[in-house]
Amino acid sequence: MDKHQQIQFEEGKLLPLMEDFYSIQGEGFHTGTPAYFIRLGGCDMGCSWCDVKESWNALLHPLVKTDEIVHRAVRHPARAVVVTGGEPVLYKLDYLCNSLKKAGVKTFLETAGVAKLTGSWDWICLSPKKGSVPLQEYYNKAGELKVIIHNEGDFKWAEFNAARVHAGCVLFLQPEWSVVDKMMPVIVDYVKAHPEWKISLQSHKYMNIP
Repeated sequence: MDKHQQIQFEEGKLLPLMEDFYSIQGEGFHTGTPAYFIRLGGCDMGCSWCDVKESWNALLHPLVKTDEIVHRAVRHPARAVVVTGGEPVLYKLDYLCNSLKKAGVKTFLETAGVAKLTGSWDWICLSPKKGSVPLQEYYNKAGELKVIIHNEGDFKWAEFNAARVHAGCVLFLQPEWSVVDKMMPVIVDYVKAHPEWKISLQSHKYMNIP
């Protein structure tokens, strides 16, 4: 990118956009709620079960003017935007959030909490990935903790993170899609024995929507 683009990128006025679309939130606390989704490219977590591996390399996704993204988002009737990835907190998100809020749109973030938090958020879904402990500010501010369960060892990772969030944070266990049939009975038994947890499903996949 040239010097002008570099400045805009650093100010959050250009973002590596993988896709943006209007749909229904399929996971976690706001399941079933319509929202506009902004998926940013770039992630270095490398989760083997990730269902959007094409998001990992930010260079594969064009830098798009944040104003254009906001313009598309505000055309839809739901006044809610979910910013996801990839890993969205790799970028400065103040300009995006401020622009959305000026338009009366609520902002929702889905993140592993691996980099400094920027932007103003009405709700943060913290979904930590094994091997990368989130920064403390995410534990303090998250509205929900959503831990993906791929195998039984992931319950220890879930409890590690649950011990660090604030008292009002809602706790979710979500089966990884490729092993949902195998892990669902295990998760059901776990939640029955540990009722502080709830179960999150990728309901958008059952509904065949993005």
